[in-house]
This record gives sequence, C-alpha cells and structure tokens, in this order.
Amino acid sequence: MALNLVAALVFAVVLPTLLVAHNVADHWVQTSHQAATKGIPDWSGRWACFKHVASYTATTAGAVGVVWAVLDLPIHPAAFVAGQLVSAVTHYWADRRHTLARLAEITGNGGFYRLGAPRTGHDDNPSLGTGAYVLDQSWHWLWLFAAALITTL
Repeated sequence: MALNLVAALVFAVVLPTLLVAHNVADHWVQTSHQAATKGIPDWSGRWACFKHVASYTATTAGAVGVVWAVLDLPIHPAAFVAGQLVSAVTHYWADRRHTLARLAEITGNGGFYRLGAPRTGHDDNPSLGTGAYVLDQSWHWLWLFAAALITTL
C-alpha cells in the first residue's frame, strides 16, 4: 500500500506540472510563425510543427525535471522518457490540425470543431474562442494525463 501512496503522490505532482508547462509552451514558447504554419499540409507545416513540439517537449521535460530534482521524486528515467514521448507524439498529431479535425468529424464533433472559425467570404476575426481550440486543448490534457501516469509507473 505504501508504494501505491508514493505513486499517487508522484502522479499528483507530475500532472499539474505538465499542465502548467503545457500552457506556457503552447502559448508563450510557441512562436507566432509556428502557430500559423504548423497546420499547413506540406513540409513547411510539418517542420513548423516539429519545431513547436521540440520546444514544447523541452519545456515540459524541463518542468518535470525540476520538480523531480527539487522534490527528489522516485521517477524512473525510462518512465520519464516514455511520458515525454507520449506527450510529444500526441501533441504533434493533434497540432497538424487535419488529424484532429478528422477525429472531430468521425466522433460527431465536426460542427463543434468549426464553431467560431472564420467563414469564407465573411469578415470574421479568428480568435482563441473556437471549437477547434477547445478540442485541441482537451486532447492535449487527455494525453498529459496519460503522460503523467506513464511517468509515475
């Protein structure tokens, strides 16, 4: 039972660390160019997304590394790497945009995904208040939960 308590405490520290690092990396570390380009369906889009995910992963790994060291957490290095890998791969997948848009269509959430998006032929202003943004962020949170659990094991 004591081991389960230790694992629960590690999880309870790692998950909010990942969530905070995620918000910083996705909104402060990511460049405007990366944000605007990462969904383009060519090599420039793939390269922009790769650079974003590299800086994103450096941010999340750095944050978890700090709490790991400062709090002397019993995290196995392989679990740390596996958690970061899950976070990075799923983040890249979603941030290519067409992938998450397709998943939204398959799950019946296509309309919500398009909510608030600029309409062709209209003077709409793009904003962070879109269905695509909300689904993107909730997807990332899901996989950060998984990454925290993997890091804990």
